[in-house]
Amino acid sequence: MSIHQKQLTPAQLKNRQLVAARPYLIEQDWAAYTPEQHATWSELVRRCMPQLRQYACQEYLDGFQQIGLREDSIPDLAAVSAKLQPRTGWNSTPVSGYLPAAAFFEMLAARRFPTTTTLRDRSSLEYTPEPDIFHDVFGHVPMHAHPVFADFLYEYGRVCGSMAGRTDDLTRMGRLFWFTVEFGVIRQDGRTKVYGSGLISSHGECSYVVERGPEIRDFNLDQVLEHEFSISEMQPVLYAVESFQQIYEAAQEAGRRLG
Repeated sequence: MSIHQKQLTPAQLKNRQLVAARPYLIEQDWAAYTPEQHATWSELVRRCMPQLRQYACQEYLDGFQQIGLREDSIPDLAAVSAKLQPRTGWNSTPVSGYLPAAAFFEMLAARRFPTTTTLRDRSSLEYTPEPDIFHDVFGHVPMHAHPVFADFLYEYGRVCGSMAGRTDDLTRMGRLFWFTVEFGVIRQDGRTKVYGSGLISSHGECSYVVERGPEIRDFNLDQVLEHEFSISEMQPVLYAVESFQQIYEAAQEAGRRLG
């Protein structure tokens, strides 16, 4: 277990309705982060933010400010949640790492975003295959301050949580997550803006989208649910939405079709 993680006792669990996720809930020991780790966080943010100020959707930029993220220090998840929860009911909840599907969906349906507390080292500034606090908080959590996106993510968790054991349907829902939460783009003010965490938290991925340009298709639920993807290459096709209401309605429609 990392020095940044301390296992919770059952009496300490904030969200006692969680069952599948309970073994993975931890506490963040913010005081244990080193000056070098804070410096790494700062470098990661400063690599991304000039580009994002130009190419990220306005909802992400607003959320970054609203939840109190800083360029110079790793976020304290309790402080982030204190600002986030009154806005949309969401909480950035520390976990020990990857979660099984049932635990992940259970947390989303409880408006608890599973957040790892470790940070990549300086040799992996551009990419790390393991989840870390930079991807989870910098990439994901600002969008949770937007009410419609927050409702979409809740709806996604609720729908997927009802599909236990249905591998094919969960695979289709995984594609919806990939092309929205992870690699989503939106049209705003006549331009394509990024909102997916895989684009937000990777300078290289974002540069690929805004400079070289994958094929940008209009968001179409039928196509998204059947579109296979590779996690090991830049995405050749992305799907642009016109509003976040569109993906909220898509999650509801997917639930009706597959439920």
